[in-house]
Amino acid sequence: MQNRAIVHLDLDTFFVSVERLKNSSFNDKPLIIGGLSDRGVVASCSYEARAFGVRSAMPVKMAKYLCPDAIFLRGDMDAYSKYSNDVTNIIAEKSPAFEKASIDEHYIDITGMDQFYGNLKWSHELSKAIVKETGLPISFGLSINKTVSKVATGESKPHGEKEVLAGTEKLFLAPLSIRKIPMVGEKTYSMLRNMGIEKVKTLQEMPMDLLHKVMGENGSTLWKKANGIDNNPVVPYSEQKSMSKENTFDKDSIDIDRLHSVIAKMTEQLAYQLRSSNKLTSCLTIKIRYSDFNTYTQQVKIPYTSADHILIPKAKEIFDKLFAKRLLVRLIGVKFSGLVGGNQQINLFEDTAELYNLYQSMDKIRLRFGEDKIGRCIPV
Repeated sequence: MQNRAIVHLDLDTFFVSVERLKNSSFNDKPLIIGGLSDRGVVASCSYEARAFGVRSAMPVKMAKYLCPDAIFLRGDMDAYSKYSNDVTNIIAEKSPAFEKASIDEHYIDITGMDQFYGNLKWSHELSKAIVKETGLPISFGLSINKTVSKVATGESKPHGEKEVLAGTEKLFLAPLSIRKIPMVGEKTYSMLRNMGIEKVKTLQEMPMDLLHKVMGENGSTLWKKANGIDNNPVVPYSEQKSMSKENTFDKDSIDIDRLHSVIAKMTEQLAYQLRSSNKLTSCLTIKIRYSDFNTYTQQVKIPYTSADHILIPKAKEIFDKLFAKRLLVRLIGVKFSGLVGGNQQINLFEDTAELYNLYQSMDKIRLRFGEDKIGRCIPV
């Protein structure tokens, strides 16, 4: 049976790289992108800033203390979305099957490519093409599955490449920190360190049943990933991926305040679903059906986001342009499409740490008690 060949590509410090393309004077300098006030949050930072201990999601006040000579910028989501789409278009043109995992990450299944070209050579040529056509630095990892390829990419950064040959996955992973495994976040890392586990090798040597007993199904998944086992397929990317909500009124309405309130509520619920799925939307559609059953929609491309306070005003704006004020409304709908994975860095450019924490707290309450147990105060 032929081994799979999976490439993981990751644009190096993506937001920083885009800003440096726009302004070369930022090259080789500590650059921090995020909210500009002391209450803001770091969305992304250059390797020069990381050397001082600056990290994503850190309060800007702390980042200024650690790296006072850094250049601070508010992010440009329009530019980041454009460059992300440019890279995706290059990959789509050259790849047999690919998955857009986030705004700056892609997986490609090139199984069988070695018969014609050579997997490593093909991957290298693709990365060169991306750099040449966009000017963005990129790293990639190549192995038999998504987990090992993603870890290999991380080990090759910045602007590097690494192949993990079939059969050497465990050997490659063993000496690495458990932090390197994609599913290990801060909470899981702390729990494993309290158990005396620091290196992947220790996880490899533990019985899977023991990890399952401690962590449930996540423990079994973690054990498999630590041992280089991951059968998850590359899911073909489609701009048509979407989520939507509709509301049909018991009585047709022309009350603009009520219609705005319903639009806002549906948008808020969909935004929560986005964040719960670790996704972002790049396209917002509003649908109106009138009492005569004539239906109209308007679709607008937007910078990648999953934030209520950005999506709700935009949804209302589209609705107002579409709404014929003298006609009774029977149904309204909201749809998000052009979805991609990843939401940690997005929308931190203008957000304060308090707003960032508020989103996390509200989502935790929704997860525990239900979506309808907490929400924004929406005027009616």
